[in-house]
Amino acid sequence: MTALELGRPPRRTNVLRNIIIVILLGFVVAGGYFLVPKFEWHKPQVKITPDTDTLGLAPIEIEIHEAGTGLKSVAVTLSAGGSERSLFSQEFEPTVMQTKVTILSSKLAGIKEGPAVFRVTARDRSLWSFFRGNETVVQKNVTIDITPPALELIADDPYINFGGVGVVAYKTSPDASTNGVKIGNYFFPGYKGQTKDPETYIAFFAHPYNVSEDEKAVLIATDKAGNSRELRLAYTLKDVKYKKSTIPVSDDFIQGKVAPLLNDVGARQGNPKDVFVKVNHALRKENEDKIREVGQKTANRMLWSGPFIQLSNSKVEANFADARTYIYHDQPIDTAYHLGFDLSVTKKYPVEAANSGVVSFVGDLGIYGNTVIIDHGLGLSTLYGHLSSIDVKEGESIKRQQIIGKTGETGLAVGDHLHFATLLQGIPVLPKEWWDAKWIRDNIQPKLDSSAETPSEEEKPVRKVARKRRR
Repeated sequence: MTALELGRPPRRTNVLRNIIIVILLGFVVAGGYFLVPKFEWHKPQVKITPDTDTLGLAPIEIEIHEAGTGLKSVAVTLSAGGSERSLFSQEFEPTVMQTKVTILSSKLAGIKEGPAVFRVTARDRSLWSFFRGNETVVQKNVTIDITPPALELIADDPYINFGGVGVVAYKTSPDASTNGVKIGNYFFPGYKGQTKDPETYIAFFAHPYNVSEDEKAVLIATDKAGNSRELRLAYTLKDVKYKKSTIPVSDDFIQGKVAPLLNDVGARQGNPKDVFVKVNHALRKENEDKIREVGQKTANRMLWSGPFIQLSNSKVEANFADARTYIYHDQPIDTAYHLGFDLSVTKKYPVEAANSGVVSFVGDLGIYGNTVIIDHGLGLSTLYGHLSSIDVKEGESIKRQQIIGKTGETGLAVGDHLHFATLLQGIPVLPKEWWDAKWIRDNIQPKLDSSAETPSEEEKPVRKVARKRRR
């Protein structure tokens, strides 16, 4: 009797059916494995820089990131005056997961100033949304503004000391969001409210010791659309002779004075040459960065008056911007600039504030040891380093000649003395100018007293004027 006659299915049929089911399930699993990711629903991420509601001459950076199937297309358009203009459009290969698009001001040529709609559309390769993919649309109502601010120079300096400070008085139109003086990588902002005319700005700026003599400062005003107006300042740079010196470095000095300045105990026990360079180079830069940060937090008004004072009974032992080469075992191992005056007196001599102001920093500052920084307003500050003791606290108002501490030899100091520095926006500048009553009277006071004066018709061609046209 057969299996069929007994009511039992044939074994071969069952086996074959099971094999087919397994194969089909395999196809389903494999298909799901490969297809499910294709149906991801995460949209591309779009970031626009700067995040502003005004478009001008400044470039626009657009970053698009895709975390799933890859970018398919990106389009950037601008709608204005009833028409739409393509600023960028591109199809991408499947492997592209991110891209950056830069929209230059040339793309705005011919577009009238006024309201517009800025739109970024990014689409990925997902099969989601009925195979159309995920789409991100960033749309902003913006104002097209391609006209730079007006800028009028009222008073400037014909001569500036190399490493010293100049002063300008000027006006700019209300649409300027930032203004001041730029030279090299440095920027010195302007401040209102210091002159007879409340609309006049005053900017103290430096021609820093580390900026080429051929470089010239530029007065600049920029609006929130990124449009800038620049006027080159025509001054003669007066040569200042800065010294060069060599300083021998001994093992005893490194172990006794230099190494303790490192927080890492292991680093203190390294090669003496490496220890010195780490302190003199890396730690020095860290300290100078901190000084610059503190110096840029300044009052928007003058807190000082009259000339600054030199520490009483003191003698200048080391000058500003001295170029020092350090010699170890008869070989040069590092260089640095001395960015202040070393003033010597008797040990633990009372240190006087050079002028009135507000204490902006108190604490241990690496190579400068115990340090006090006083803000005098408008970006100007003074630094007092290597102190043995400190008698003031941060935020305290200080009067000229007030005792703020005592001299010492903390930090990277050889012998008891005061390291005194004058800073503009945290940038070291020539201290002697600020000790000089005549220099202040000739270079600063005229800007404060006469900046409201209107130039005569004869003067106007000489003055640098750039006005914003009417829209």
